[in-house]
Amino acid sequence: MAALEGMEGAGATGYRALASRRVALLGLILLALVLSIGFDMALGPANYTLSQVVAALVDADNVDVQQRVIVWSIRMPIALLAVVTGASLSVAGAQMQTILGNPLASPFTLGISAAASFGAALAIVVGVGVPGALAWAVPLNAFLMAMGASLIIHFASGMRGVAVETIVLLGIALVFTFNAALALMQFLASEQALGAVVFWTMGSLTKATWPKVAIIAAMLVLVLPLLMRKAWALTALRLGDDKAAAMGINVRGLRLQVMILVALLAAVPVAFVGTIGFVGLVGPHIARMLVGEDQRFFLPAAALAGAAMLSATSVLSKMLIPGAILPVGVVTALVGVPFFIVLIFTSRRRAW
Repeated sequence: MAALEGMEGAGATGYRALASRRVALLGLILLALVLSIGFDMALGPANYTLSQVVAALVDADNVDVQQRVIVWSIRMPIALLAVVTGASLSVAGAQMQTILGNPLASPFTLGISAAASFGAALAIVVGVGVPGALAWAVPLNAFLMAMGASLIIHFASGMRGVAVETIVLLGIALVFTFNAALALMQFLASEQALGAVVFWTMGSLTKATWPKVAIIAAMLVLVLPLLMRKAWALTALRLGDDKAAAMGINVRGLRLQVMILVALLAAVPVAFVGTIGFVGLVGPHIARMLVGEDQRFFLPAAALAGAAMLSATSVLSKMLIPGAILPVGVVTALVGVPFFIVLIFTSRRRAW
């Protein structure tokens, strides 16, 4: 009996140490994110030091009016839009990988971003949109198309006999289909509309506004607690459908609920920011390497990793070419493609 109690005590001590280590790692990611936000607000045509940014934030009445306007009205919305967009896409990718059991799943690789691009192009080129919502036609069209692609993936994944590899192939088919439709829209577009479509598909934070930040942040604040409530069931799902069902989990119902939430997380930011690839793929894998599969730690780690990644990308987009701000979608692709290639080859050699 004493030996058993000793083993239980040692196990509890080991778990507390592991939990403390994971919390510490979350703190380090958060610190990196805060520093990245500071640099993002400091860099630009008018460069400021971090101390000047902090002064504009905490003592706005005693700083230069121009500095206050640039920091609060121009750079802060861009910096925060990067944070909430990166967090949303990373959490969406993390849960796609969980419910589909596929390390390559993300809003970008499964065609959701391509669907959003096509929806936006429809609104820009031919004026097809939601009646009575002309001012929001582009984001609404992008959102509806992204939701449609998400539902296609969900219903296909629930069909009898459909394997994980089939879902990946379906996602690739959706990417090619919507990219072909997008190319047709570009062919039919006027010169002005073509420029707007190309700029939108590159993914950019430069048109950030406080309402856009608020909408994406509200969606993240709404969805993330709902996913956290399902943390135990989602962790169990990683053991396989049969074992999860044996634990009393309604696997099909869980997948449907999570896929709807994932569709919202993926569609809303893409509708406002444009096509940003690989954040939903890379962010979850960084989180998984740091804290493991326990969803209580994995979910917040994925959100922080995605936010830090896109925030750092925003900083990098201002530094690569002096005097120019590159679209963040281009920079994330440059970073994400090598990681994607490595992931493809490593996933072939080991069971995920």
